[in-house]
Amino acid sequence: MTRLHQISPSNPPDLVPLTRWFRDLEQAAGRGGIFARAADTARLLVATPSDETVLHGDIHHGNILDFGDRGWLAIDPKGLLGERGFDYANLLCNPDPQTAADPARFRTRLSHVAAAAGLDRQRLARWVLAWVALSILWPPFEPKRTEAVRRLSELAAAEIDQ
Repeated sequence: MTRLHQISPSNPPDLVPLTRWFRDLEQAAGRGGIFARAADTARLLVATPSDETVLHGDIHHGNILDFGDRGWLAIDPKGLLGERGFDYANLLCNPDPQTAADPARFRTRLSHVAAAAGLDRQRLARWVLAWVALSILWPPFEPKRTEAVRRLSELAAAEIDQ
């Protein structure tokens, strides 16, 4: 991701700002609970960006592939503009919500990713909270997946509260 975030296309495509990306979460804030907290968190993050760059928007294990002689490449970019910490949040939600929601694994990965990427651990936890709450709103609405994502949002919230 560090390499991806260093790319500055000479003629950038139309990029979607994170404020637009989080609209669904703003609308869901009225439900209260994790949605309200995540919407407040996302609002704060996008209002005070750090290290803004072109973002992939969907970094996960299935979108980083080995192309042999061409090396490892990221596919299926969403073309976003925002803080690079956002891309790392999705990484922490993978390879699947059930695995990512293991408390010890989450805390360890959060620390390692923050250190390796040079990100503030608390701010990265905030991005995770915002990301997972938003992802609950997107199909498919599978009960098992949704419950794991909710647990992951609770882990992120607990890290923020420390």
